Amino acid sequence: MSKSKNKAVALRYNADEDAAPVVIASGYGAVADRIIDIAEQRGIPVFRDDSAASIMCMLEVGTPIPEELYQVVAAIYVQIMNIASDLRNGTGVSQAKPAPPPPEPEDEEEPGDEEEEEP
Repeated sequence: MSKSKNKAVALRYNADEDAAPVVIASGYGAVADRIIDIAEQRGIPVFRDDSAASIMCMLEVGTPIPEELYQVVAAIYVQIMNIASDLRNGTGVSQAKPAPPPPEPEDEEEPGDEEEEEP
């Protein structure tokens, strides 16, 4: 049994076929290690973000990501494209930053709950 705490999700996106990126594999521990190994062997970019992986591991394989995760996945894609560009230009590898967390549902304030500012 693997002692790895890795989580991994593989996404596919084909603009001609998919309305949104689709989860094609996900798992924890040894399964996650295998997903990462396969991606690296095939030259598929691997972006490490524990928070995003945790959220996306909850999705069923074969389902598109929900709209609430579009910004997270787009931010990851931008980071991957920046790193690829840096490598092509010979400027080294930029430091990838984790994707922003998914937006929290906004709580609607009830009248009278506003905080008063002091003058």
